[in-house]
Amino acid sequence: NTSVEYRAALLDKITAGVQARMGEIAEAISDEMGAPMWLAKAAQVPAGMGHFATAAGILRNYQFEEMRGTTLLRKEPIGVCGFITPWNWPLNQIACKVAPAIAAGCTMVLKPSEISPLNALILTEIMHEAGVPAGVFNLVNGDGPGVGAVLSAHKDVDMMSFTGSTR
Repeated sequence: NTSVEYRAALLDKITAGVQARMGEIAEAISDEMGAPMWLAKAAQVPAGMGHFATAAGILRNYQFEEMRGTTLLRKEPIGVCGFITPWNWPLNQIACKVAPAIAAGCTMVLKPSEISPLNALILTEIMHEAGVPAGVFNLVNGDGPGVGAVLSAHKDVDMMSFTGSTR
């Protein structure tokens, strides 16, 4: 269990880390999925970075408990999240899943597309440098039928989020 402020500060550090390595991430995205370099720099990386910044801002004012009549509604982390992301707009798709999970206090296992894994590796380094505790963010590489199927069926994964297509 971590505090809201701790998780928001972590998201701020991740945002700063992505900003600091924007050129390197843009180059990886351009190389691995063919985006023009101008698009990777102007849109692909900033879109992903924006999800981390937005999650931090929302988290600071988010009400995890509210009264509805005589009932207390408490929103809690779901647990271990499994994430499978596509090759196109890779950092954006990863950030759409990872940022809210960090904000909520969940642990996660990310399987990026085998077509565009390099930006996820850079993000993993950024998360480590930002101080994400060991075991909170985990990266596995491989294809969907091999790794994705095992992740999706794992008994210790409480929630799966999949964006992409089936084969």
